[in-house]
Amino acid sequence: RSCNPPVGNLATGRTPVTLTTCGQNSTELYCFYPDQNLLHQVSHGCGQPHCTKCNANQPDNSHLPADMTDDFFANPVSWWQSAQGVHREEIRLDFETEFYLTHVIAVFKSPRPAAMVLERSQDYGQTWRPYKYFSINCTETFGLQDDLIEEGSMCTSRYSDAMPCTRGEVIYRALSPANKIEDPYSPEAQDLLKLTNLRLLLLKRQECPCHSLESVEKPQRFAHYAIYDLIIRGSCFCNGHAEESTIEPPGSVGFLGEPGSCVGVVHGKCVCRHNTAGDHCEKCAPLYNDQPWKPGDGKTGAPNECRKCRCHNHADSCHFDLSVWLASGKRSGGVCDNCKHNTEGHRCQRCKPGYYRDRGKPMSSTEVCRPCACQPMGSVNATFSRSWRCHPKTGFCYCKPGVAGPHCDRCLMGYWGFGENGCRPCDCARDCDQHTGNCFNGYENNPFFNIPIGGQIPDLVQMPTNESEEEWKWNDHEQGFSALRHPEKCVCKEKVLGNVTDFCQMKYAYVIKARILSAHDKGTHAEVVVKVKKVLKSGKVKIARSNRSIYPESWTNRGCTCPILNPGTDYLIAGQEDSRTSKLLVNMNSLVKPWKAYLGKQVSDILRTGCK
Repeated sequence: RSCNPPVGNLATGRTPVTLTTCGQNSTELYCFYPDQNLLHQVSHGCGQPHCTKCNANQPDNSHLPADMTDDFFANPVSWWQSAQGVHREEIRLDFETEFYLTHVIAVFKSPRPAAMVLERSQDYGQTWRPYKYFSINCTETFGLQDDLIEEGSMCTSRYSDAMPCTRGEVIYRALSPANKIEDPYSPEAQDLLKLTNLRLLLLKRQECPCHSLESVEKPQRFAHYAIYDLIIRGSCFCNGHAEESTIEPPGSVGFLGEPGSCVGVVHGKCVCRHNTAGDHCEKCAPLYNDQPWKPGDGKTGAPNECRKCRCHNHADSCHFDLSVWLASGKRSGGVCDNCKHNTEGHRCQRCKPGYYRDRGKPMSSTEVCRPCACQPMGSVNATFSRSWRCHPKTGFCYCKPGVAGPHCDRCLMGYWGFGENGCRPCDCARDCDQHTGNCFNGYENNPFFNIPIGGQIPDLVQMPTNESEEEWKWNDHEQGFSALRHPEKCVCKEKVLGNVTDFCQMKYAYVIKARILSAHDKGTHAEVVVKVKKVLKSGKVKIARSNRSIYPESWTNRGCTCPILNPGTDYLIAGQEDSRTSKLLVNMNSLVKPWKAYLGKQVSDILRTGCK
């Protein structure tokens, strides 16, 4: 719920500033009518005035500004008094921070002023605005109607009568029937109630009516303002997010005394709740900026708490970003600051370049991002995606041409000569010795397929910035080849159809026209299902015009099948076979071209006449 700090006397522990004080320069003699001799009916007599002296430097005879705001129960007859003969006096109370005002009570020892203005500042005294005008004649003095005649007027004659000559009160209520406030934290309420300074301008002195009934000697000795008590009721300003306040930090402007020196002082620093921060709970706490800050709702009681940003324990603060808030449909606008533990992103939800996600640790772990372990010679420094050294989901490195392995530490099948420039393709129909480049003539050794165990082929679609932890997990169902789903990400060196001699030297075991139906990852090898439409040549493996599988042997460092085989497309395919397993093989030395009628005729002619 929204919170309301207790109301107290804002004047307690704070000393007003006045223009003058009696006896500042020398001892002054002054006179007054005692309380007990004051009769409200003038006709009954006023009694004899008392006269005494005032000297600001003598404690027993001083009447300083601080006497207005001392404890009026402990010191009921202490008061402040102005210098003699002044008509215009100013009493100002400066606060060290913003407060909320409820009402003001001034108890005069002298007759109340014939004209007075109560003002407040909300910018530490730079500008002032009136709360209320006080006058025995509002129209004549200020040109305003009296609120006794016109309710809600800015001026009143209610507290300007000279009687009683002592202990007359002036009262101002910030919240009155004319100032109806439903939500005390709304902008309208803040404009009315919030203040940093309060000022009473005493503009016109008036004499006690007793003077006219008696022969008074030296009337100038009665010519002063005097106030017993100045009570300013209010509370710390906390925007509905605190129920108590605490002492301001040392060195703050306007605070008097050490902690505990003033009992009952209303301090200006709020003890914030609802994940808010600041002296007035005017902002969200550092890690709670996922939605816009709002004051508590004093009308409905809604707390309007600040919401924590989702930084996965990798940041100490976040900030609110309006564009992110609007893009999310006003659901989340927090952007984490200075992500730690090698993470990055609006929510520290992905690993920085050069690191990858450790699947064995929760996203909130300080060790969730591990450094890439790439072989420097076989891996590339600049990749297609934000200069990642390895894939942020799997840790697989980005390899140079012809290089394979999660860490780019060996040659692809069909390549040899691992070095600074990667690996060179074998000048063979199939594989070759990776160190010498000598061709393997037989099929005694099972081919090595550079496919990640379990078939989890990296999908290098760039991650969205708002992806969640769940979006980082692989699907349980079988993964298709990224080459088939995102062919634009895969680049393969295609075998070109050269002259008759080049084609015949490859000694292809089969040549077919086939439509690609689907591709599958079997964990230890890849398998592509095709529909054979025409058999131009076959070897030891019998080929029928029906559905069958062919087996790619080559993979690029990006997890692509090479040559690229797109489902739904007809191809001319010429490749080798493994007669022991009756498998048709496809590798980088195979001829794979989208089917064209002229291409089929050209290959048929070569097979019929050229290769003998």
